[in-house]
Formats: sequence, C-alpha cells, structure tokens
Amino acid sequence: MEPIYSGVISFARGVFAVQGLKFKRSGAEHLPRTGGAVIAMNHIGYFDFSYAGYPALDVGRKVRFMAKKDVFDHPVSGPLMRGMRHIPVDRAAGADAYRAAVEALQRGELIGVFPETTISRSFELRDFKSGAVRMAQEAGVPVIPMILWGSQRVWTKGLPRQMWRPKVPIRIEVGAPITIPADADPDAETAALRERMTSMLHAVQESYEPLTGDDLKYLPARLGGTAPTLEEANALDAKEAEERRTE
Repeated sequence: MEPIYSGVISFARGVFAVQGLKFKRSGAEHLPRTGGAVIAMNHIGYFDFSYAGYPALDVGRKVRFMAKKDVFDHPVSGPLMRGMRHIPVDRAAGADAYRAAVEALQRGELIGVFPETTISRSFELRDFKSGAVRMAQEAGVPVIPMILWGSQRVWTKGLPRQMWRPKVPIRIEVGAPITIPADADPDAETAALRERMTSMLHAVQESYEPLTGDDLKYLPARLGGTAPTLEEANALDAKEAEERRTE
C-alpha cells in the first residue's frame, strides 16, 4: 500500500476527468505483472509522465520515473516525488541516478525513462541516449517501448497551455518487451529501440483523429503540420541551452 502514490493518482484522475481528456491505451498485456523492466517513452509534453503510468495501473503496477533533480527540490512536488519513490537525476552527477535505477530494477520495479531526455518540439523522435538500454542490460530486465500521442495538445514546449477542458484524445501504446543480451552493443541496441519506437509512433499518429486549422501546430511537418522539423527543433534547443549557459 502506497498512500502518497495512490493519493496522487486519485487526484490526477479527477483533474483529467475535469479536463475532459479521452484516454485510449493498448498493449498493457506487454507489461510484466511482477519483476523489473525499463519503460522507454517518447517525450512530447510536460504531462507525459502523468499519463504514461496508466497502462501499468491496468496490470496492478506503479512506475518509478527518472526526473530532473529540480522537481525534487521544489517545496511542493519534492516531497511527493520522494514519497512515490521516483528517482532524481542530477545531470552533473548522473552516475548516482543510474545506479539507483539499476538497483530498483533488480528489486523488481518498473522504471520509466525518456531516452530523448527532453521534450521534442518537432514531435518526432530526437536522438536517444543509451542509458535506458544500458541499465536494462546491467539489471537483466527487458526494455518495453511506449508511445504517447495527444499529450502535446495539453501543454508542450514553446506553445500555450490548454489546461482548461482541452477534451483531447490521449493515445498510449505499449510495445512488446525487448530483451537486451548481456554481450550486446548498447549503442546498436539503442538504435534498434529508436527504430522500433519510430514505427510505433508513426502508426499511432496515422490512427489519431485528423488535426486541422490551429491544431496543425501540434502535428509534425512530415505530416503536413506546422511544428518545426527535427533539424529546426534541434537548433532551437541548442540556442536555448546556450542562452541558459550565458545567463
């Protein structure tokens, strides 16, 4: 029994109901009912971690997410994050977070990871870091790919929030587990994971309700939307990072 996590889930479900969000999820049967696994997710909106836990609840599990240390330092969110046993990531000392995640996986936890490390403004998959694959390999657990779509319409980077009654569909697709052999090349396995998730993302995008008019800003340029291309988005991210360094 986890009163803090259960309480946060109940509160979040109430918020989602007020917002009129329409969740459609599939593939929860790929999540193990016991034992550890790394859940690798795409990242298109600020609330992805809130929505990504839904399939695990369908099989009676909870996900421990790896999140930026800043969230744990906040006076409100910090105690909640620690109470839910999520894992803080300090980019200046990432080895500590990596070790904590491997130990949690070995204890049988589900660990949620965004291999892109930040929100994709293009809504396409950015380059992946190899951490998700490496920790699964070391812990001897599978990687489970997960795709979210629609969450960018609630709140994403560089666009206004749509918090009050957005009434948008949120799609969550869980893929089959991927076993990482102990002697495999983590970079090659990461490239294969990204390829698998790209295929899943395209399938979910194609089955989603058509976006038109002002909503084209939430659609990749590849599909006729007005979101920046992956190259343009990378340039915006690089400019933003440089501005932070010079502040």
